Formats: sequence, structure tokens, C-alpha cells
Amino acid sequence: MRFEEELVELLPRLRRFARGLARDAGSADDLCQAAVERALKSQGQWQRGTKLDSWMYRITRNLWIDERRAAGRRGAHVPIDDAVVQIAGDGAAEVEAGAMRGDVDSAMARLPDEQREVVMLVLVEGYAYREAAEILGVPIGTVTSRLARGRETLMHLLGEAA
Repeated sequence: MRFEEELVELLPRLRRFARGLARDAGSADDLCQAAVERALKSQGQWQRGTKLDSWMYRITRNLWIDERRAAGRRGAHVPIDDAVVQIAGDGAAEVEAGAMRGDVDSAMARLPDEQREVVMLVLVEGYAYREAAEILGVPIGTVTSRLARGRETLMHLLGEAA
């Protein structure tokens, strides 16, 4: 499979990861686009036989960190809230599922960045701790502790803590 084809196949997962980092759809789409552009320009640096998804997640995360640093130098930016919730259909299950997704998204957005990254990689994307550690450039123990704190915080925010 060609590099571009593998990249296109990865886009839904990459976009979900970007959404978890950026906390809103517009910023996530911008982040995902920037990551794809960077990957296409730098595809000679990717070594066939290595995991393209891990490489792309590192690019995405690095771009996100760079943007956050630049935003810190520019000052606070409050995005216009364009996330209008529309509930289609009249089924109670659909309404309940939509509300739960909103609750989870809200709880994820409230996690500290370091915990949210690990939760996204391990619990949402299904990476092993070792792979998540490689993507984030941290020891496995750090992934373990951030994940434990992230899970605990999520359970508390979602009202499921004992």
C-alpha cells in the first residue's frame, strides 16, 4: 500500500486523536490538516516497516504542543462556540446516547492535557502502554500513573466514583 493510501486510511483515528487534544472540532480539523501536510512534506523521514500511526500521532502531538506554546505567547483566545447540539430522531435511546457522549466529551475536555493524551491513546485508540509511552516520549510508568489519574478524574466527573 502506498504512503498516501495508508495516510488516508488513518485519517478518522488521527482526527479523533486531534479532537481529544484540541478540545473542539474546528481546531482539531486544523491540527489534523497541519499534521497531514507535515507528513506529506516529510514522508522521506518515515521508515517503511515502522508504524505510520505512531509517527502521525507524534507529529500531531508536536504540532499541538507548538500551537499551545505560540498561543501562550499571543495571549488567551476564546473560540466562538459553534458546537450546537442537534438531536435527530425521537428515540429515547438516541437522546440518552447523545447526552452521554456530551457528558464524556465535556469530562475529557476538563482533564489536564497530560492525562487527556494518555486516555486518548490507551483507552480510545487502544495503544499498549509501551506504544503510548513511545508516542509521548515518556517512561511507561508515567503513562501508567497519568492513565490511573485520568480514569479516576473521569469517573469522578461522570459521577461514577464510589
